Amino acid sequence: MRVILAIGMAIWAAFAAGAQDLSALARLLPEQSVIEADGADLSIELAISQPVPWRVRLLDGPPRLVLDVREVDWAGVAGIARAVQVRDARAGMFRPGWSRLVLELDGPYQIALSEMQTLESGAVIRLGLTPATAEEFAYATAKPEPAEWALPATADVQAPMLQGNGPIVVVLDPGHGGIDPGAESGGYTEAKLMLTFARELKEALLRDGRFAVVMTRDDDVFVPLEARISIARAAKASVFISLHADALAEGEAQGATIYTLSEEATDEAGQALAERHDRDDLLAGLDLTAQDDLVVTVLMDMARTETAPRTDRLAGALETSIKAAKLKMHRQPRQVAGFSVLKSPDIPSVLLEVGFMSSTRDLQRLTDPEWRAKMVAALVVGLAAWETEDSAKRALVKE
Repeated sequence: MRVILAIGMAIWAAFAAGAQDLSALARLLPEQSVIEADGADLSIELAISQPVPWRVRLLDGPPRLVLDVREVDWAGVAGIARAVQVRDARAGMFRPGWSRLVLELDGPYQIALSEMQTLESGAVIRLGLTPATAEEFAYATAKPEPAEWALPATADVQAPMLQGNGPIVVVLDPGHGGIDPGAESGGYTEAKLMLTFARELKEALLRDGRFAVVMTRDDDVFVPLEARISIARAAKASVFISLHADALAEGEAQGATIYTLSEEATDEAGQALAERHDRDDLLAGLDLTAQDDLVVTVLMDMARTETAPRTDRLAGALETSIKAAKLKMHRQPRQVAGFSVLKSPDIPSVLLEVGFMSSTRDLQRLTDPEWRAKMVAALVVGLAAWETEDSAKRALVKE
């Protein structure tokens, strides 16, 4: 791994001086590229239109190869990923000026080859992976990135300016975005549908006059899960609502579902959704839950003990208002799962599956402005009812 990092940083040094000159987007040349099996090994050859700074490493949960490059359009990469070792290939922009290619692997590997060759017509990135033991893979993925590779600390993430003068600070979290489109069906993506829904909900909350609203993202961009929580904390959120509209590969599901935090999902579908929502957290961030020492853990547990009943009341108020508006809910409208965005110990947080894109009826509802307006109105009523009850109960506790 040290050799790999050294190679990557040497290439970075070679191109750092000219990085500002790379204003034209480099592009993948699919016809000259290949990702294929070489026996048990994986051979990757990526031809691009011009040399760029780059870096590569392995990550776990699930096992994957992550290749970061300076300004490369990865269009066409899915068509060349034909190796049995590659379960999924996805790519896109993950921060200004940088794009990311992620190859999800079928097990633990180690990087045996890592090089870029500059050509007259551009450049070729060559990577070779060989099977590794669990111990070798764990050692490689546990290595910290060099400081010069680090993303900005989540504590430095700036929350948007609050709008409105209401005392109830609602943080709306449209799920997925950017490199992670979420579920896809009928030409729609979960990321874009939920961004539209969040914008409509924000407008309704602001019109009500009792709410201030912060969005974790207001564009089709990738925001790491821990950054979403940091934004909520910086905004001094009264409540955090993560908005999703997923799809199930097996079985049928319809209607809105409200999730609260539990380390164990209510059912297999809930567990699958938790894995899907959280999968890309490690693309650009760290799992903060692994960094708590004993004292911090105790303090967080104490905070959760106080917050948990408030969260339950929030979920109950939203369920009541959605049903009162005669809007479709899942046959099990209240469920629990281990979603990372719900793990803020001091902010009442829920994840709302507004519907399921795998359901034809739900997809019709999600794409219908009139239906969305009814759901938005129900959520505003539910939030107001929760705040009234929550304020009264907290006042009693203080007395």
